[in-house]
Amino acid sequence: MASARFSKIFGAVNAGSFRISAMIMGLGENGELQVLGSGHRASQGIKRGYVTDMAAATYAIRDAVERAEKNAGTSVQSVWVGCTGAGLASEVSKVEIDIGGRRIEEEDIEQLLVAARDAIQPDGRMVLHAQPAHYTLDGAHGVANPKGLHAEQLGVDVHVMLADGAPVRNLTEAVQNAHLDVEAVVAAPLAAGHACLTDEERELGVAMVEIGGDATNVAVYAAGMLLGLKALPFGSSDITDAIASAFGIRRFQAERLKCVSGSAIASPTDHREMIPVNGPGDDQAGPVARGADDKNRIARAELVSIVTHNLSHLTNEISRALKEMGFAGARRGTVVLTGGGAEIAGLAEFTQGALGMPVRIGRPPALKGLPEAHATPGFTTLAGLCLYAADDPVDIRAIGPRRQASMRYGGAQKVSRIFQALREYF
Repeated sequence: MASARFSKIFGAVNAGSFRISAMIMGLGENGELQVLGSGHRASQGIKRGYVTDMAAATYAIRDAVERAEKNAGTSVQSVWVGCTGAGLASEVSKVEIDIGGRRIEEEDIEQLLVAARDAIQPDGRMVLHAQPAHYTLDGAHGVANPKGLHAEQLGVDVHVMLADGAPVRNLTEAVQNAHLDVEAVVAAPLAAGHACLTDEERELGVAMVEIGGDATNVAVYAAGMLLGLKALPFGSSDITDAIASAFGIRRFQAERLKCVSGSAIASPTDHREMIPVNGPGDDQAGPVARGADDKNRIARAELVSIVTHNLSHLTNEISRALKEMGFAGARRGTVVLTGGGAEIAGLAEFTQGALGMPVRIGRPPALKGLPEAHATPGFTTLAGLCLYAADDPVDIRAIGPRRQASMRYGGAQKVSRIFQALREYF
């Protein structure tokens, strides 16, 4: 049994608009992480990251988890859940306390974290995360371990992720109705960044664009934190709908055309290449696509034109969002594309030309046991949820009684863990 070979087992669920996926990961006694099983299915009851049909969403979540459990040969009772919608917003809270030039002790760090916890002002919204990123000594950033150093003032930068409470509670209830406990609800951009961004990129500055089915999250990282986040109401499904509308075909046919023959880069041979609208299992007597020949084939150039036209709209919105978050001019850096929409052929080259910045595709890391089919940008967030769970970052709210209502905390255990971490690292 997997439980006998691994000291810990983590379960994760990512409920997107296009697919709902689940993964089970084990932590070996040697500290090595291994994917035990994963599974996915078409999404139901989820639209732009929001639960729109509780019964359908619950069924789809349960089905995806059962597929992962079957592949893993073990079951899970609790999962870490990715949240894409819910009006996610990222903030950085800065707090300082007076030290008076003396040596910093462990008690000073504890006092600072308590002050940082009390300084969080969610303004009626739900706090998903409140994690200390790094410390400052008299305004100097980048201090990892302030204990034993002298300073007039000791500060901390805390990354706070906010969300609308009702959508998060709906997502949590859908998971709980699937007979699963919720360990935590994790912002999808945070989980995806955990999987496809390096520590150096997050420190120096990087933009991550997660292209989902119905929405695109644009996130900016710097100084090791997620500093800015903007959600765009446009995703890869909008490109699918544009193809279906232009040719008068069904959505599943348009989706296949986009994935198999679509491209963000035009080729001189596109005008000569004719691609069939119907697949091997389609009804050959169905309606003929608009502009198709007598064999129901369309010119690949027409398909590429629709894809690139819609991508131009998306990249314009991405560029505007990056400028609003200060990721422009001398401060710009690499842009990492991830999510299912990042699997369109030639997308990195197209986006690089449109944004004028270096662009690469972000995928899950090379985890032991990760199926090749799931080592793609579309499963970055799912893998990131498991990696995030394995790291289990300390949340400063665990110091006191203020906790996210949708979480399942182990009270005294969480309090004990944060003070244990302080003793170990400071």
